[in-house]
Amino acid sequence: MQTRLFIGGKWTGTATTLPVVNPFTGAEIAQVSLGDTQTLDSALDAARSAFPTTRAVPAHERAALLRRIADGIEARRGKFAATIVAEAGKPITQAEGEVTRAIGTFTVAADEARRWNGGEVLALDATPAGAGHTGIARRFPIGVISAITPFNFPLNLVAHKVAPCIATGNTMVVKPAPKTPLTALMLAEVIAAAGAPPGQMNFVTCANEHAARLVTDDRVAMVSFTGSPDVGWPLKSLAGKKRVCLELGGNAGVIVHEDADLADAVPLIAVGAFGNAGQSCISVQRIFAHEKIHDELRARLIAHIREKVKTGDPTDRGTTVGPMINRDALQRAQARIASAIATGAHIVIGGEVRGPCLEATLLEDVPLSHESCREELFAPIATLHRYADFEEALRLVNDSRFGLQAGIFTRDLALAHRAFETLDVGGVLINQVPTWRVENMPYGGIKDSGFGREGIRYAMEEMTEIKTLIFRQA
Repeated sequence: MQTRLFIGGKWTGTATTLPVVNPFTGAEIAQVSLGDTQTLDSALDAARSAFPTTRAVPAHERAALLRRIADGIEARRGKFAATIVAEAGKPITQAEGEVTRAIGTFTVAADEARRWNGGEVLALDATPAGAGHTGIARRFPIGVISAITPFNFPLNLVAHKVAPCIATGNTMVVKPAPKTPLTALMLAEVIAAAGAPPGQMNFVTCANEHAARLVTDDRVAMVSFTGSPDVGWPLKSLAGKKRVCLELGGNAGVIVHEDADLADAVPLIAVGAFGNAGQSCISVQRIFAHEKIHDELRARLIAHIREKVKTGDPTDRGTTVGPMINRDALQRAQARIASAIATGAHIVIGGEVRGPCLEATLLEDVPLSHESCREELFAPIATLHRYADFEEALRLVNDSRFGLQAGIFTRDLALAHRAFETLDVGGVLINQVPTWRVENMPYGGIKDSGFGREGIRYAMEEMTEIKTLIFRQA
């Protein structure tokens, strides 16, 4: 297992190391080299030096490299999944799903690299002044991109930054989450074996306080950050004139209307709320049920959680809810539950702690003003509310400082379109939970949930600059 840093195409050790701990067993599983500002300087220099090379690589070669990376992940599928389980505590079936998605991320990027130039022919003669002129516009890579990634998807959220970077000919310095660096360093091994130009991809694990260098340094053209709003928005302020893409938090709402297929909706809601211990920015957090089906939905959710949502060992293929990432996260979740109860809320099911795990927890009678409804919980906790009419439900979902994704369960096409027009979110999913995402869709939020968009082609646009070429007919 690689524990050194990857800079300029070489593996580099440091005198200082960082322990990596299994969140379920509490055992130390590795010591990873820990970089500092000097290490980051070396990585930024390597990325800047590589850019003249990477920007000139033809599209078919970029695509071939991305395909080799996808094949490299496939060849190490089992090891990647086991590492995600060991350092992130993600249940094995969900870890395997993340590996599959990462393979898809690089495959989609390979396809986009072949066909995408981000350009167009300009109809300049649309105005009298443009007569006699022909123009084209194309997108070009911008340079060094810094990527700061979270613990909860230690492979695929890194892939969503690396793959479009390679596809566009940019270079990158990746700072993986200190809690989960091993998966990212394994990806660096695959990238190196696939033949990426030295310096195009650099991976540096460092303390969060040193990461400011990746935001403020003049060598950086763009900052791509996925994490909490409390960290992300200040980074945007620090970035100055640089481009910034922020994928931040949420408290995703789901509306279950009176015409919904409850047998279909309940399993999706349960996985969306409690999978990966709710440690996802698009985890189902607020469930709004129409008053006519509220009681039945409640009963079905209780039965499903009791029978199908198992909490415990993430290596067990039957587990849905694994450990919280650390003790602090578990204690914060417990405090939120206690605070909600103190304001009149009730636990419908769950609420118990099993070692490092919190059982899947459904709360009801939670005041909508309480932090459990207002803030991101990042835990296996969801709140259940009733509503009388669809317009009220839309208002309740919008009553949030976040706006990442929302789910609507209804068979009424007119209501689906009404939700799409009304909800202040980056994505509206019909008969699906907001936790759902695929690699080629635009993904991102509004309000406090983020700035800019990911999803391969959309990230490629963020990572490039439009340049126009004009010909006058002589």
